[in-house]
Parts: sequence; structure tokens; C-alpha cells
Amino acid sequence: MARMNNLMELFQLLDKSNCRKCNEKTCLAFAAAVFQRRKDITECPKLTPEIIARFSDADAASPHKTTEENRDEYLEGLKQEIAGIDLAAAAERSGGQFNGTRLTLKIMGKDFSVDRQGNLYADIHVNPWVAMPFLSYVLHGEGVTPSGNWVSFRELKEGAERYPLFKKRCEEAMKRVADTYPDLFDDLVHIFSGRQVAEQFAADISVVLAPLPKVPIMICYWRPEEGLASTLNVFFDDTADRNLDIGSLFSLGAGLTAMFEKLALRHGFPELASSR
Repeated sequence: MARMNNLMELFQLLDKSNCRKCNEKTCLAFAAAVFQRRKDITECPKLTPEIIARFSDADAASPHKTTEENRDEYLEGLKQEIAGIDLAAAAERSGGQFNGTRLTLKIMGKDFSVDRQGNLYADIHVNPWVAMPFLSYVLHGEGVTPSGNWVSFRELKEGAERYPLFKKRCEEAMKRVADTYPDLFDDLVHIFSGRQVAEQFAADISVVLAPLPKVPIMICYWRPEEGLASTLNVFFDDTADRNLDIGSLFSLGAGLTAMFEKLALRHGFPELASSR
């Protein structure tokens, strides 16, 4: 059986109709799901029997491909998709602004833009784990206004299956930052235009951030007490999975965690780097 070397090679074999019969929002998302081994190539109803026979049951990705390389390829695919959409309409749907050249959204209170060629511009450094959700949000978000009802990641559509990894990569990693630098999340209110939570959600440290205009995230941290370990939970508005697919929500959580770790390191906590 043939082996595909990268996800874009698979993407080129798809008809790019985004028919959603595979239960993914786009053909690119399906290609990524195959490479992440969440789906089998046979789940695309439009591939010919010859292509399926050639690649079915073969390892989707080359063993020499790293997660970072596949991530970067997926990011490039999203940038290519941007060229095919109406940025003015996307700005209206996503809660952004369009100046005729670039669509601009507020990410954590800072301007982040994309032009018609998929080039990204930002007032702050945004790592690829945040850039991918930004592009997915612009491309495929429904533009649903947040309801104000908070749920955990595992309560979102398809979230239960990915929650163990989300807990490790996001909640547990973020908790290590809070344990080491407990004032960080208070500082985030001022650094990233966060806001305090409603009284019923209050923890020792609680903050609501807006990594995307219609995808707020609430972080609640409880300090350790005698006989009790610290805890940190991340909550999403229950409309989040309509404005962003679950893979992008996972990436958003991981990306925010990476940003927080860098901020903590700047405050002189090198032990965070060795704990990853």
C-alpha cells in the first residue's frame, strides 16, 4: 500500500466540496483528522475505490513527520482557503472589521489581522496553536452570539473523546503556571483585557478572556489548602462548538497555555520549562 507523505497530499485527492458527509466541516479538516488518526480515509464517500484501495489501512502520516510539521501544513492549507472567501462577509459574521484589505479581530484585546492572501498580522506574537483557531473561526464560524452558559471542554460536541489530552495539555499545564505564579491570572485581566467572572463562578482566581470575539474562555483556579491540592478548570461558552470546531478549541487552549508559560518564564520561573 502507498504511504502519503503529508496531509496536503491527501487534501489534493479530495474533491474540496466540503460536503460534510464525513462529519467534518471541510475537506481540509477531514485530511487533518486522517493524519491525526481520528478518521479513516474510507470515511470520505467521494473518494474513488482506486484511491481508497491504494491508501486504506496504510499509516496516514510518514513516521518521519512530526506533529509540528503536520500542524504547519494544516496552517498553510487554512491560509490558502482564506483566498476563496468574502472577507467582508466573514468580518460581519465573526465580529471583526474589514478595511478593504484586511479582516481584523480582537484577540485577547489586541488586533490580529489576515489579508486576502492569508498573510497574518498581529500586535502581539501569536503562536501557530492560536493562529489555526483564528483562521478556522474566520472561515467556518457560525457567528453565534455567546449565551453566557459555561460548560467544560468534555461537554462540547466531540469533546469527551479529547478531554483527557485537553486536561493534560491545557488544564494541568496551566495549573502548574498558576501554582508557580499565582498572581499571573490576576495580571491577565490587565495584560489581555480580561474581565472578572460573575459572582456565582468566583474561585480564588477567576477571569474571563476573549481569545476570539465570540469564543470567550473562563479560567477558575483554587489555591491549595491544607489537605487539598490546587485545582484549575477551563470553561467554554456552550456555543463555542458552533463558532469553532473541537480540534481548534483544543488548539486554542493549548496555545493560551503556551502563551501563559512564556509570560511566567519572563517573570523568572525557569522551573516551568523543565516541567513540560
